[in-house]
Amino acid sequence: MNIQWYPGHMAKARRMMQENMKLVDVVIELVDARIPLSSKNPDIDALASGKSRVLLLNKYDMADPKYNELWKSYFEKKGFYAALINSKDGQGVKQIKDIVYKACEAKIERDRRRGILNRPVRAMVVGIPNVGKSTFINSFVGRATAKTGNKPGVTKGKQWIRLSSKIELLDTPGILWPKFEDPNAGMRLAFIGSINDDIIQTTELSLELILFLDRHYPDSIKNRYGIGVPGNLNELRDCVPVLERIAIKRSCLMKGGEPDIDRAAGILLDDFRNARLGGITLEFPQDYEALPV
Repeated sequence: MNIQWYPGHMAKARRMMQENMKLVDVVIELVDARIPLSSKNPDIDALASGKSRVLLLNKYDMADPKYNELWKSYFEKKGFYAALINSKDGQGVKQIKDIVYKACEAKIERDRRRGILNRPVRAMVVGIPNVGKSTFINSFVGRATAKTGNKPGVTKGKQWIRLSSKIELLDTPGILWPKFEDPNAGMRLAFIGSINDDIIQTTELSLELILFLDRHYPDSIKNRYGIGVPGNLNELRDCVPVLERIAIKRSCLMKGGEPDIDRAAGILLDDFRNARLGGITLEFPQDYEALPV
């Protein structure tokens, strides 16, 4: 399933980020803990060259716990200051201030030697659409300063936010990159809701999700919907009966009693995106150990 999405406003937002990068000392990038690499924008590495980097694995409560620390360690080995957070509930957010200071120790020391004692650390907050940047900022600052939403594209422009006399944050719109070289990356981004659903064949996407769950989390669908799953599914067409059973179980029926698999597909995707299927990770660090970040 090949998904590409890069609307014009993202190109404009990228240029804005590039122009403002010289104003900041550190870049705080949020990724989704369920797909840490697929949700990490490779363009940010080029834009933030020479800057201190903090990487936050957000929504870790929705991911498989056994992979969270492994992913955190993976990014630390690549030179990032990394942390697991749940910005919605504020879990792990309090530690970020100290992490930002640690990432900027060299800059703070240079300022001190020059006699500059009160200049705040300036941090740019970046991430893909719907990764939770604005929710993180509101939790970090302790008040509602950034607009939030459960769909991509809520933050439209840059916004400076003063955390304290020592830290200032620059919020930026969520952006993707022009082309997903790995087709699985686009599909994973669609799974978590970072791609506009209007351009996606959601039924096909849900069949892809069933195929993945059958291979890696075989009990998730059975436990959620109380239906039997054949197991050892090999192709998308093998997954259609599973979607039909979900439709019947959720009373998604068309005229004549036929199961409405399109409605069932929407239910399945919504349940996954809201962690009702349990903690699920869609990519695993052991598959990427040899790759650069």
